[in-house]
Formats: sequence, C-alpha cells, structure tokens
Amino acid sequence: MPVATVTKSNLYKDSVALMRVADRILALPGVSRATLVMGTPANKGILADAGLLVPGLSGAGPTDLLIVVDAASADEAAFALSEAERLLSQASSEGGAGAAAAGAEPMHAPRSIAQGIARTPDCGLVQICVPGAYAGAEAMKALRNGCHVFLFSDNVPLAEERALKLLAARKGLLVMGPDCGTAILNGVPLGFANAVRRGPVGLVGASGTGLQALSVQIDLLGSGVSHAIGTGSRDVSDDIGGITMLQALELLGRDQATQVIALVAKPPSAGVAEKVLASLLAIGKPAVVLFIGQAVSAQSNIHPAASLQEAALKAVELAGGAPAAEKDRMPMRPTFVASQKYIRGIYSGGTFCLEAQSIWRSMGVPSWSNAPIDPGRKLIDSKVSAEHSAIDLGEDEFTVGRPHPMIDPGARIERLRREAADRAVAIIVLDVVLGYGAHPDPAGALVPAIREARLAAAREGRALAILAFVCGTEQDPQKRSDQVAKLRDAGALVFGSSSEAARMAALLSGAAAPNAG
Repeated sequence: MPVATVTKSNLYKDSVALMRVADRILALPGVSRATLVMGTPANKGILADAGLLVPGLSGAGPTDLLIVVDAASADEAAFALSEAERLLSQASSEGGAGAAAAGAEPMHAPRSIAQGIARTPDCGLVQICVPGAYAGAEAMKALRNGCHVFLFSDNVPLAEERALKLLAARKGLLVMGPDCGTAILNGVPLGFANAVRRGPVGLVGASGTGLQALSVQIDLLGSGVSHAIGTGSRDVSDDIGGITMLQALELLGRDQATQVIALVAKPPSAGVAEKVLASLLAIGKPAVVLFIGQAVSAQSNIHPAASLQEAALKAVELAGGAPAAEKDRMPMRPTFVASQKYIRGIYSGGTFCLEAQSIWRSMGVPSWSNAPIDPGRKLIDSKVSAEHSAIDLGEDEFTVGRPHPMIDPGARIERLRREAADRAVAIIVLDVVLGYGAHPDPAGALVPAIREARLAAAREGRALAILAFVCGTEQDPQKRSDQVAKLRDAGALVFGSSSEAARMAALLSGAAAPNAG
C-alpha cells in the first residue's frame, strides 16, 4: 500500500485539531492509516517505528506539519492528501469568515503571547499547544506577563518543566502541565473536560482521565465541582517534587467555595506523597486521596479511597451530599464454555486502565498490560493480549497513523473484533468517554462492532459478555442517557462507573478470589 506525504513548512496546529482532521481522512475510501503531526524528533521516531517515515520526511523540522497517508492506491492517497490540506485551510479561515459574515472586520488570531495579551489586557491564563521544543519558551513569556499557564503540549524537557514551575511558584502562578489534558477553572472547561455543575468539591489531579471521572461521578451524585486543577503526570515525580500539586492544594485550601478536596494521581514518589499528605493535614479541610494502586493511611481529615467511584462517593458525603449510592446489581452470569476464562479491558483512558488492574489485583485476578501498574506484568507485544489483560489504546504504539481513541474509535473496534474472536475470552470491558473534544457519538460508533462480536460468538456456541461504562453527564454534547441507551440496545451491560465495571468483570469471569468484591 503506498504511503504519500506532504510537508507544510512552519505551520503549527494543535493536536486536537490535527486529530479531528485525521479522523475525517480515515473515513475516505482506501485509507488505512492517516496521521498529522509536527516534525519533532519524537514524532518522527514514532512514525519510523510504524513504517511511515518515508525518506522525504527525515529532514522536516519541529515547526513543520507532516501529513502522512497510507492508502490502497496512489490515486486514493493523493486524494486523501488534498482533502487533508483542504480541511486544514478551511479550519484556518472559519474564524475570519464568521466575523465577516456578521458585518465585522475579520479577526485574525494573535501570532504571539504578547499580541494575545495586548488584545486581552485582563487575561489571566494562557493555554499553550505548541511543539514541546518551543512550549517552554512560550510558557515563560506567559508567566512573565503574570498569567497562569495551561500547558497542553507534551515532550517538554524535564529541566524546563521544573524551571517553569519554580518561577510560577515564586510569582504565585500555576503551571498546569506539561501534557495536561483536563482542567475546570471557575466553571470553564479546558482540554478534555466534561460539563459538570458547580459545587463544593475541589479536585486536583496528576491524571487527566482521573479528573474527568471524579468530576463526572460527583455530578451524577448530585453535587458539583468548584475547580478541577490538572498538574501533568510528571509533577508527582521526585524530579518535579509535586510543585503544582502543592500549589493547587494551597489554593483550594484558601478557596471559600471549596469545602472538600479530592485528589487523584497515578502512584507518586514516596517523597511527593509524604509532602502532599502533610499539606492536606495542614490545610485541615476534609480530603479524599486516591493514589491509584498505592495504599494511603487514614489520618484525621484524610480519607483514603481505593477507586475512582469510592473517591467520588466519599467526597460528596463529606460535603454533606446524599448518602453513598448502592453498587450496581450483579447481573446473571452468562454460561461460558470451558475455554472461556479471561477478561480483556480495551480502554481509551489510561487512568481507567490502571484502575482496572488495581481492582483486579485486589480481587486476586492478576492482569497484563501495555501500561502495567506492576512493572513485571508488561505485555511482550502490546497488540497481543495474554490471559487477563487491560489495554491502554491511548499509548503511542496505538496512536501512530490515527487520532487518540477518544476521538477515533477505529483502533478500538479492530481490537474488539480480535478479542471477541479469541475463544479464551469471556468478558470485554469498554470505556465510553464523553465531553468537549471527544467523539460526537462514541457509543454509536461502537454499537455495530458490539453487535457483530456477540453474534459471532453466539454462532460458535459461546456467550460473550461486553461490559461498558459511560464517563459523561447529561449536559455533555453527547448526552449520557443517549449513550447508555445505545449501548444497552446493542446488548452491552452498562455500569455506573469504571470501578463497578472492573469489579463486575472480575466477579462474572469467575476468576475472583472467594469473598472478593
């Protein structure tokens, strides 16, 4: 299959915009892979691993946009490239065209931090989505102009991250990131976030999907969020020392609208965990702490949680909300044939993948993963599951040639079909993530594959249980109840949270230890 490319010199587009264009290109006839990335060394390395770094791309620089298409024929590849360029051009011109249609002068986007601040002198926050090699310098400009920073960019050198955060701390500013995917500040969503009501619970997270899940569960329980502050996952390493997390906790401690603090993070270093817990003790407000897969001891105002669902329930209760909701009822266990033993979790959210592994481990069901919570249980080949497995499809090896699975369901559909065809598989677990930036109808995109998988198993005399949960609210663009209805209509068992879906998978599989769950 021919690989065709175009290099657009000195043209930058943020990653979400590029993923949306790639999603459109993948729908064209004959196109099997399509990717639009900046020509950074890291991105070129990923393209090389996928066999997509053709000779003409080797000399591209980090400010160059690379469009790469793998199609069935040269004509189909050429058409796909032209369509990608058209979509990029259309996206660039939409803002000015709208203003002109309204009778106003076209508003051209500012081309620098200085221009943006000059146009909006009361600006308090700058969102940065530029290649990692340049993100640090832009963030420094924002800080020097007295603005907080939401740093969506990744591949920012560790030393730069530390320097930015130390400067921000001295100036009383926040640097959320690098690679910060989610935040909600004063009710305004940034990055991948959900439409949730305002309320008394303040969130801090070194985990984008974790923040989404907590904010959604709190909303579903009838409470709300004052602020949700992302830190970037490296913030809780010894190299950074939890600088942003400690600042965020201090801010929420002073915030009168925040009655309860809830914190979620992938396992932090021991030193950072100690500092975070000491900070919460000093603040004194009720605090719920979830370090996924890592135990936390209860202390005066500190309430440990073992799952995202438990963290949300405790936070709402501490804020004076409704009593804890009942767990989802145990459905009737399907009659699996003797060969069916294993669970396969196919996740678009990395935190959901980690949480599932943690829950299964606690229930005596060890699992394998491409992003393992236990280093010794890493899959040899991410594309081939082993025994019980939890797969994070948001990892680099799955996003070359296609957008993130929260935007493009293609990789998940392919994996679902392969896992369903495996006669050793009894249960498949899926997450469906809603919100700003996500696929406009993720459940609808999965439904044909769910039906096909269940029918194929039935024809072979096998039962196949497909468990799902929806991370989203009624106010999200995709509307939670609509998504749940589509999944149930396709025969999926839908649970109220990621935690319950993982727990039920272990129980239904029959692999859980006696008395587990």
